[in-house]
Parts: sequence; structure tokens; C-alpha cells
Amino acid sequence: MSKRESSKYKLDRRMGENIWGRPKSPVNRREYGPGQHGQRRKGKISDFGIQLRAKQKLKGYYGDLTEKQFRRIYGEAERVKGDTGENLIGLLERRLDAIVYRAKFVATVFAARQFVNHGHVRVNGKKVNIPSYRVKEGDVIEVRDRSKQMAALLEATQLAERDVPDYIDADHSKMTATFVRTPALGDVPYPVMMEPNLVVEFYAKN
Repeated sequence: MSKRESSKYKLDRRMGENIWGRPKSPVNRREYGPGQHGQRRKGKISDFGIQLRAKQKLKGYYGDLTEKQFRRIYGEAERVKGDTGENLIGLLERRLDAIVYRAKFVATVFAARQFVNHGHVRVNGKKVNIPSYRVKEGDVIEVRDRSKQMAALLEATQLAERDVPDYIDADHSKMTATFVRTPALGDVPYPVMMEPNLVVEFYAKN
């Protein structure tokens, strides 16, 4: 279950962007932030503010991870050889809940976390109920037999608002998905611009 207690759409409103690309996002109707001060004129954002916003947007996109979780993933990305921002995206996309969402087994990333938590998913034939489980290239993710006829699952596979990216090979007739490769930033179908380079700058300075 997601740890978010507030409405997930408040993040959209706060950012002024429809970060999941959902038709029901309130940003589609009003672009100002939530609350009584949401319509106040926005001042110039500092470099720190821009970097913080980039971090909050990326962290929020994956089900609003806690700062501790996100900082730990960033630390791993920093230790791996290569571009830290690209590494960060690769690690986030290898989360089991992210794969379940990308494969269109569920409608939202929040539902993906719940779906995994409730034991509906198997990885290489074994039940895994940890949303943060790190999937490896070639792993096969499958919806367990008892869950394959769930109405929410069947509805999600028909969603027209997003497609399955090419780094995941999904078969909706069998409800399976193979994680083909770790994606680069440019491969990930974010509905809005994500700037992991600003996240790197944020952590470098704070």
C-alpha cells in the first residue's frame, strides 16, 4: 500500500504538471497549486528551488518514495560506473512496481505498489510481494493465475493513455512481461520532462 496519505493529484497541482499523464489530473483544468494560496503569483525560483522541484517530481512519479528510499537509490546510482543521472533512472525503472506499471497490468504506479504488496505477482515463477524488488534483465514477471481475471487488471491493459515501452516485452494474453534491458533516460516514456541531472546537482550541494 502506498504511504501517501494526501491525494496523489496534489503532487500534480503542486508541480503544475500532469506528471503521470492521466486524463483526470486537475492540472488539465487548473494549473495553480492546491490550497488557499495556490493562485498567488509565482516568484522567480532559485537554483535550489529548481533542483528541489526536479527531485520531488522524480521521487513523486514513482509513488512518492520516502526521502530515505530515494536517497538510498541515489547513493547506489552514484557508486555505479557511468552517468549518475542515467544510473538513477535505470535503478528506478528496475523496481518491480515500476515494471508492473510499465507493463500496463495496473492503471497507476500507486496501484502497482498495492498489486505487488498483495501477492498478485511472480518473478521467474516465485511470488514476490516487495514493490522495491530489483528486477534483472531477462526476468519474467507474471500475474498469478488466480488474479488474471481481475476487472482492474483487464481494464488497465486496455488503457489508451500510454503504451508499453520497448524495454519491456509484455504479453497481455498470458499476463506476462519480460524485462528486456535497463533503459536510458530517453527510453522512458515520461509524460513530462524529468531532469535527473538537477537531482544530481541537488544532492551534490546538500
